[in-house]
Amino acid sequence: MVLVVLLFGSSVRAQNYQLHAVYIYSFIKYVQWPGENESFTIGVLGDTPLLSHLEKMAASKKAGNRPIVIVKFQSVESIKPTNILFVSNTTSEEIDSLLEKSEKNNSLLITEKEGLGMAGSAINFVERNGKLAFELNKSSIDNAGLKVSSELSRLAIII
Repeated sequence: MVLVVLLFGSSVRAQNYQLHAVYIYSFIKYVQWPGENESFTIGVLGDTPLLSHLEKMAASKKAGNRPIVIVKFQSVESIKPTNILFVSNTTSEEIDSLLEKSEKNNSLLITEKEGLGMAGSAINFVERNGKLAFELNKSSIDNAGLKVSSELSRLAIII
């Protein structure tokens, strides 16, 4: 019985990460970044099953007419400028350094740990009533020099 619960739980978690990737791709359409590079870069800090889902998405989708490039970072110090920076819940304890880098690089900082939306993450994935939802911190969006459409704001939990 315990094995069935564990297997079902990991399956639900994997589906959540597939849904995370769908959300992140949607964010591309509803956020404006200053300037425009040849490619659209999504950085991932820490180990997470989301990485493989993002790589699959990037292989078949584009950000407008730009290819999507996925970059994995091992540490906060190794982070280079990206359009989106996803931080796994295992590496989110350095939120102050992450906020500084994301604001400096005009990156949309996305986290997945309860409380990090209030701590300054631009978007924080949370579970509400058994479903994946996201918090949107408008002041963090502004501090990073980004603009969010009203459609995205309507879908979010505004903090």
